[in-house]
Amino acid sequence: MGDWEGLNRRKFPRANYPCLVVIRKKSEEDKDDVILTHTDNIGVGGVCVVLKQSVKIFSEVELELDLLDLGEHICCNGKVVWNVQRQSEAPEKPLFFDIGIEFLNIEQEDKRRLERIVERLVKNNSTR
Repeated sequence: MGDWEGLNRRKFPRANYPCLVVIRKKSEEDKDDVILTHTDNIGVGGVCVVLKQSVKIFSEVELELDLLDLGEHICCNGKVVWNVQRQSEAPEKPLFFDIGIEFLNIEQEDKRRLERIVERLVKNNSTR
């Protein structure tokens, strides 16, 4: 994470959990824009993804999450709630963005599945 970690005001705990994410923008001008990325961390209320491009705050997106647990992909809508550009020490490397997306209309069963994964990861990390 970056220097902004001190601003952590999340309602739900997050866990470092690598999973694949497909993001489809919902705006008319960007609706054919599909982004394949991965999570930086995940929680019951949302996800942080790493992108090579900025996404406008409050943009609505469609999400497809592959939790890599052999279960079905989670599909829901989301809203970009924050966007932070990472600092790069090497000027020749591309700058990346950490994008926070809040889950909207996520199914209760999917929410419970996420909750079990996050609780397990948080518990495992606290015993180290």
